[in-house]
Amino acid sequence: MDLSYDPPKAFRHALEQAHEIVSREVGTDDFGASDYLPGLKVLLQSMDYDPQFSVAGRRIAWGMVLGVLRGRTQAIQSMKQHPGFDRHAIQSPVVITGVPRTGTTALHRLMAVDRRFQGLQTWLLDSPMPRPPIESWRDYPQFQKTAAALEAQYAAIPEKRATHYRAAEEVHECCMLLWQSFVSNLWNCAWSAATYDAWWQCQSEASAYRHFHRCVQLIGSNEPQTRWLLKNPGHIDNLDLLFAVFPDAKVIQTHRDPAKALPSLVSNLMQLNALTEDGRREQRAENMLTREVSKWASAVRKAERVRALNPGQTIDVIHADFHRDPMKVLERIYAFIGMEITDELRLGLERRIKEKPELSRGQHRYRIDDYGMTEAQAREPFDDYIRRYDLMRAG
Repeated sequence: MDLSYDPPKAFRHALEQAHEIVSREVGTDDFGASDYLPGLKVLLQSMDYDPQFSVAGRRIAWGMVLGVLRGRTQAIQSMKQHPGFDRHAIQSPVVITGVPRTGTTALHRLMAVDRRFQGLQTWLLDSPMPRPPIESWRDYPQFQKTAAALEAQYAAIPEKRATHYRAAEEVHECCMLLWQSFVSNLWNCAWSAATYDAWWQCQSEASAYRHFHRCVQLIGSNEPQTRWLLKNPGHIDNLDLLFAVFPDAKVIQTHRDPAKALPSLVSNLMQLNALTEDGRREQRAENMLTREVSKWASAVRKAERVRALNPGQTIDVIHADFHRDPMKVLERIYAFIGMEITDELRLGLERRIKEKPELSRGQHRYRIDDYGMTEAQAREPFDDYIRRYDLMRAG
């Protein structure tokens, strides 16, 4: 969260101000193709109309907008500074996706133990550039800024360490590049944004996926032959766009009872909401769960249609199976992606499984009835999906 700048009196009138601030910081006024502008304009209009920002929340929200716009500009600048970054095609990336809170993060970080993969480190998502040698990361001001911002967030929301821990040097989600095009589900998560949400649901994210693809090429341009390991829950809503930019992608889709996964998601999102908005907490939480249930029920149906058109490119992982016997699940995955689990890698994987780092920072507690919905109501839109993957039996 960048809190360096006072927020404008009216966000909807601050489009030029945002560009001027970022241009001055980065040293360029090149923001790339203009397809990001409609989303940014609607977002700023929504920020005046939908949320009840606290004083601190206005500053946080403005800092987030500036930070994402800055990341976009830095990516465009770095692309110009490194001609030929897109010379090499990205071959058969491994992509983890699924409804949020179904084990995507745990699986992603476990597989990232395999050094034959490259991934999107958190600090490079904030400041896209060709990935430098790992031993030099902490010398980069961009790395230091990301690390400081994360520590500030954990100081403000200590429980965030347990719900969704991030570190500057660890791999993170593709959505942090996708939202640089300002057509993203993420802009509905940190504060009330119904106006933006209504607009977003009618848009294609094709331009965002093209920008994302170029950023992945940029970040990996120093080691173009190293296979990519990527992760983003939102890809299940856009598998067609994912396959458009990565035609030979190998997709791992995770599954869990939505009545368990989606209240966990809302609990996570409401932690940030508590920093940005005053009042209406109960209503905001209920609205959010209603929205997330509808959104992800639609996403899994869309994913099934796209999968049918791309046979053999997706493997399914049931959340309970992964927790019960992660090595058995990994063996299935590695057979699917055509890679071997070496003896050395197996030891590393087993060590991380035993350490359970995701549980070392506390336990995430939540209850669906805190959000005005029963488990049966949450499951109803997912009826076919739950039966297809036998998620009630899986637990």
